[in-house]
Amino acid sequence: MNLLVVGSGGREHALAWRLAQSPRVGRVYVAPGNAGTAAEDGLFNVALNSIPELVEFARREAVALTVVGPEAPLSEGIVDVFRAQGLRIFGPTQQAARLESSKEFAKDFMTRHHIPTAAYASFSDANAAHDYVHEKGAPIVIKADGLAAGKGVVVAMRIEEAHAAIDLMLVQNKMGTAGARVVIEEFLEGEEASFIVMVDGKHVLPLASSQDHKRLLDADRGPNTGGMGAYSPVPIMTAEMERRAMDEFVLPTVAAMKEMGMPFTGVLYLGLMITASGPKLIEYNVRFGDPECQVLMLRLMSDIVPALLASAEGQLRNFDLRWFPDTALTVVMAAKGYPGSYGKGSVIEGLDAAAEVEGVEIFHAGTAAQGGRIVANGGRVLNVCALGKSAAEAQARAYAAVDRIRWPEG
Repeated sequence: MNLLVVGSGGREHALAWRLAQSPRVGRVYVAPGNAGTAAEDGLFNVALNSIPELVEFARREAVALTVVGPEAPLSEGIVDVFRAQGLRIFGPTQQAARLESSKEFAKDFMTRHHIPTAAYASFSDANAAHDYVHEKGAPIVIKADGLAAGKGVVVAMRIEEAHAAIDLMLVQNKMGTAGARVVIEEFLEGEEASFIVMVDGKHVLPLASSQDHKRLLDADRGPNTGGMGAYSPVPIMTAEMERRAMDEFVLPTVAAMKEMGMPFTGVLYLGLMITASGPKLIEYNVRFGDPECQVLMLRLMSDIVPALLASAEGQLRNFDLRWFPDTALTVVMAAKGYPGSYGKGSVIEGLDAAAEVEGVEIFHAGTAAQGGRIVANGGRVLNVCALGKSAAEAQARAYAAVDRIRWPEG
């Protein structure tokens, strides 16, 4: 069968790489893909971006299943359009995708269905938001309501940072419509973990635990990003904590979405904070995390294609996936200036030498091929991933590969 992966980042490279290993699969098309997917055996880039183009391509090439990587096309209703044309697709409908596309919708949903989360309030008026922050004090979290490519969250440790974030979104309109409304949340202390499951509308298949590093710099310093690294499994996600995640967060969410007439299908990602008083939900995502997907695909032992098909068809009951016991870890190489402004077109060399390090896979996130060379074409550019018997071994292998890559502008 032929498959189609929608997206151009490291998550999509990792997904397509894993899908191509299935004996059930012929070609894996990636739309639009990147320089890494273009060079991968069994993967074929197609220069398509719009939903109508993707629908026509899937029909013409008899695509058996389309897998959507990023959140933007999901929020635009790509699943609804494909289903209306009788095409099989993995992901949530536009209505269900509001769990990620609107922070306010998600927080209201959590409160209404008694899902543990941080206290919050929503504002479109800057003065009211400033008054709320003045009353609550710092640390405090300011979030753009809409999609902001992982950069719409400001964890303000000082009151001045909180006020500046409010002005940035509500007064200066620096995030456009995504920041036209803000959600202001209580600051939670603890350790974050990503708990990701596949859902077919009623049945749930949990994946291995993972954790990403949101801040730009080491030791949780710097601005939030789309994710600078990840690893799996996560020690804090014990069997007991995974049971609580299912019972207190996943199953109530899936049941409530079904009751609301918008049954959830696809990937449901829970960003959890494990606090001293127990786990609380920071956010929902409605697709594989990036870069969590990369480490999960490295650890996955099973063929994921049957599970994806079962999820899309409402037949996920009794499915199971097997995982390698090793630790997988990814290091994100980003362009200088990210998550702010950054240049494009700088040449990257040494990738073949880096890939020769034992246990290493390199997934491209923001690259392009230009004149026979690989050049940077985004903010997060490369995901250098490694497997090891321990987190320390995986980390050592990943950084050994990083050291072989020659990219002065990164």
